[in-house]
Amino acid sequence: MPHVITVGHLIRQLQTVDPDLPVYFAINPDWPYAHRIGPIVEITGSDGAVYIAENGQEGVLPPAVRDQLNWSNV
Repeated sequence: MPHVITVGHLIRQLQTVDPDLPVYFAINPDWPYAHRIGPIVEITGSDGAVYIAENGQEGVLPPAVRDQLNWSNV
């Protein structure tokens, strides 16, 4: 997986999953929590990028998610 993921790469990945599923961020292997996704902001110009804001904590990541992320032994 590249260090910088483009919008196109993210769209291609998301096209393979059920569109009705909720989406969360998995953040920090030392404190493996799921976070809700908040507003999405696009900045244009030479330093353009898309930012996805965090919108609160949902709870601890399930063990299966930590295993898939290889965070079980961190």
